[in-house]
Amino acid sequence: MTTLFVSDLHLSILRPEKLALFMRLMTGPAIKADAFYILGDLFDDFWIGCDDEYYPNQEVISILREYSANSSTKLFIMRGNRDFHLNQEFANATSCTLIEDPTEIILDDQKVLLLHGDTLCTDDVKYQKWRRFITNPFVKWLYSVMSLKLRTHISRKVRGYSVEAVQKKAPEIIDVTKKSVLDTLKKFNVNTLIHGHTHRQARHEIKLNDTRAIRFVLGEWFEKDCVLVHDKKKFRFERVDDYVKQHELTQSS
Repeated sequence: MTTLFVSDLHLSILRPEKLALFMRLMTGPAIKADAFYILGDLFDDFWIGCDDEYYPNQEVISILREYSANSSTKLFIMRGNRDFHLNQEFANATSCTLIEDPTEIILDDQKVLLLHGDTLCTDDVKYQKWRRFITNPFVKWLYSVMSLKLRTHISRKVRGYSVEAVQKKAPEIIDVTKKSVLDTLKKFNVNTLIHGHTHRQARHEIKLNDTRAIRFVLGEWFEKDCVLVHDKKKFRFERVDDYVKQHELTQSS
């Protein structure tokens, strides 16, 4: 059984090579996976709706829809801080299953907790207040009934403010806090945590009472790329290009 996890792809018009790589993954080794999880920030621009035809939104929807059309594939997508407004219309268009943040899954009879990761950055108080506002059900509904033109205008204003705000913050402020990680592990009674958001790919071992916990941080797709593979009862990080090439060599031999 193979399960794949990615996050923070930030697909955009500025990086068409990453869209091409994503397509190679989704039409290649990902088809052999039993489940594929995208843990937020699939897009670089803020998601404003399926009626937004700005590149590469429709191209990504098409890739996801074709992937979901395979009878053996299961696609799960979690909202990130760039795509808070993914909704059932998007799920219908791509035939994916939208999952909440956090979500528990079972791998090899063990519970694993999935998050985007931004809720663990509790030292960033201003961001957490913004997150509570933007994820408020009424705010999300109000945004959904606005015109495409108005949604586009608001998203560009917010995007500019967000970039400026992040640049002014110390690196440790926008990273996860140890306390939030430990509290989350204890609250959900899990020993494995997988998330993205921070762009700091790593495998962290954590002492949790008398047991050992592991936190996997998924890498971003800006300069590099990353897929976390779970098979043969083990996790491993792979560069996406390497993972795809391995599949292509297997298929040709």
